[in-house]
Amino acid sequence: MMHTDDNRRPAHRLGRREFFRSAAGAGALAALPRPARAQAYPSRPVRIIVGLPAGGGADIVARLVGANLSQRLGQQFVVEDRPGAGSSIATEAVAKAPPDGYTLLLAMNSNTIYDTLHPDANYNFLRDIAPAAMICAVPFVLLANPSLPAKTVPELIAYAKANPGKINYGSRGTGTLTHVVAELFKIMTGVDLVHVPYRDNFLPDLLAGNVQLGFFAQADTLDFIKAGKLRALAVTTAQRLSELPDVPTMAEFLPGYEAIGWLGIGAPGGTPSPIVEMLNEAIDAAVANPDIRRRLAALGFVTSGTMNVADFQKFVAADADKWARVIRTAGIKAE
Repeated sequence: MMHTDDNRRPAHRLGRREFFRSAAGAGALAALPRPARAQAYPSRPVRIIVGLPAGGGADIVARLVGANLSQRLGQQFVVEDRPGAGSSIATEAVAKAPPDGYTLLLAMNSNTIYDTLHPDANYNFLRDIAPAAMICAVPFVLLANPSLPAKTVPELIAYAKANPGKINYGSRGTGTLTHVVAELFKIMTGVDLVHVPYRDNFLPDLLAGNVQLGFFAQADTLDFIKAGKLRALAVTTAQRLSELPDVPTMAEFLPGYEAIGWLGIGAPGGTPSPIVEMLNEAIDAAVANPDIRRRLAALGFVTSGTMNVADFQKFVAADADKWARVIRTAGIKAE
């Protein structure tokens, strides 16, 4: 997705490492050699549980990948939406499911963030979910209402420091990704911005100027940017995006700043490693399918090369650690 000089390499060419085994099963399954265990799976339909509403981007991603896995592995991969409570309802259902690979989770950033905000929850994502495969990343854009007298990130920082506490930024709610990415910006710049949490979509208020700033997935706001109704100050990915080639990365002004959303597949902790490895290989192959890549790109998601199980586990752990540090530094508390 983009320019091809050193600072503007296409984001879709990035290896997943650049965006950032589980225990063997017991009983008769554990006694089987690795090839036999893998070949026995799946022998019946598999559920992919999604913690967000049907019809949204996450649901569509799960259905695209699930349909390809059904063809590839010869069993139905059925998507089941269980929205609510920051996707914790869905995550807990998978965490407590038998570790046999027949109940999977569409995992995302909200899972790693939830662990820090809710240490007393009935499950722990990092402990109870085995990361299996990365699917795609979600680039964000820092957007300003045109009434804000700042056309660049340096101008925004200067204006905010000259007017502490006078700029509002919206988010989809306390502890959401749209909140913590803004807090990371505040931490790295030292500016004083006022957080205005919404229950969900704050785009109408950003367009109306009731809040002046916000971080949004680029796909949700591309038309408004091109129409001049919102001003894109920076993208949060490591490289520029093809859809917004003239919009700089945040890292061009704040070295080290990077913040992406992501979607992947997780299994219950303790799922036999041959099953997790099989899922990884099958999902990598699904995401490499040109039609799926095209459809994901149309939804605003970034796909790239493969990431093995071990690397995906490291990616998830690093993501959890990153946002935990931001949450603690910013003093964010669960509502």
